[in-house]
Amino acid sequence: MDKQHPQQQWREAVLAYAEAINLYVAQGREQGWDHLEEPATPDTAHLLDAWRAALLAINRPGTGEQQRQLFREAWPPAHLPLLPLLEEQAQGVDQVLLLGDGSLLARIGKPFEKGQVLRLDGVAVTPVIGVEYFGRCPQRRYYALANSEGVRVTDGWGGPLVARLPWPHGLEGLPEGFPFEPLDMPPRPTALLPFPDGQRVLLASSDGIFVLAADGATRLLPRAEDILEELDAGTDPDDVGLGLCMQHVAMSPDGRLIALGEQCGRHLVLGEQLQRLAVVGPASEYPHFALFNRAGDQLLLNACHFYHGASVGVRVADLPGLDTEHYSEDTRTPVLQDGARLYAGVARQGEYIVGDAHGYLRAFGEYGAEHWQHFLGSTISAMDISADGRTLVAASYAGFISVIALDTRRPAWQIGTGAHGEVRRWVCWKGFERPLAW
Repeated sequence: MDKQHPQQQWREAVLAYAEAINLYVAQGREQGWDHLEEPATPDTAHLLDAWRAALLAINRPGTGEQQRQLFREAWPPAHLPLLPLLEEQAQGVDQVLLLGDGSLLARIGKPFEKGQVLRLDGVAVTPVIGVEYFGRCPQRRYYALANSEGVRVTDGWGGPLVARLPWPHGLEGLPEGFPFEPLDMPPRPTALLPFPDGQRVLLASSDGIFVLAADGATRLLPRAEDILEELDAGTDPDDVGLGLCMQHVAMSPDGRLIALGEQCGRHLVLGEQLQRLAVVGPASEYPHFALFNRAGDQLLLNACHFYHGASVGVRVADLPGLDTEHYSEDTRTPVLQDGARLYAGVARQGEYIVGDAHGYLRAFGEYGAEHWQHFLGSTISAMDISADGRTLVAASYAGFISVIALDTRRPAWQIGTGAHGEVRRWVCWKGFERPLAW
């Protein structure tokens, strides 16, 4: 029987596995993968009770920051050892935002679940009352705060109210004369993005993509012309699909362009007057995600197939009139990243940082050059980056939130190729009274 303390066993197993995986990746990238054998995952299941007890203990009130740092050194963060616990305790984190004071907003729960919005400040966890969903404009000034009554827009987090916007009733933009039914409950947002004027909000949901304003909503998807095409083809109005899957939106940094899409069809880009500017064929089966670069002069468009995908990049200057098909070889829409199905991503100067369905953060340049990868685990569900590009936060569907200091130092337990150091990990699990700081 191993007489080592569980903490020591954990530390040695996590460090040894990270070292082995990082070496394996380095050799594979340099020499090829054909004759390499992936390192075996260490047996740590017998250490989970001790890990849980230690995590609960370090989160008791009155614990100092030095004690917490010692805890992270003794029990270094890892994902794979926790796999046996995920089925019963994991829950998704579907929204995260870094506030200007360094605190963090998070929505615990998937979009279709009731969920809870929390503010994480240091190690303090505070429920945000009266807010069920949130979002921020690309300029980081206006915030959208939503509940069953509608959407409020504030000038800054905690700032003055500048607009109240009603939810769409669901009949906006639908062909008249057909027996369509209004929504029986407010949409559940997957994105809420205020415009630079603070008076409108871009809403993505499975019930449709809309622009919300005080005098009502404007439907962007599904489009009336597509619905009419179905009706003209003889489809019964009751069978016309008004719901969306894999719906997604992105707003340019200046708020003048909107990229949007869903799993059926191609990527769309709309201009300042919501007019169709471009239709871009995806590089995989199903349009899934969109992201503008930091400068606002390039757009990244991802499409997926199962747990894989591909992302094309298109210069904003090339958008007017652009119309390409699936898997187009048009030189204006080159593939910048091949392999990742994306749910979340951010941009900083000259670089995209995206999270894939296999638990990796992947960074690459605006011409497609790979920069680095960083393993968190599980599907990456939400991301944000600080205004100065130095702090990254990434969340997963396994219920973890990782706060990462970019361009610092990679700790020995971190799996990845970049010089980035996680400074805190939150465990947002069922069965815990609140998220626990690791």
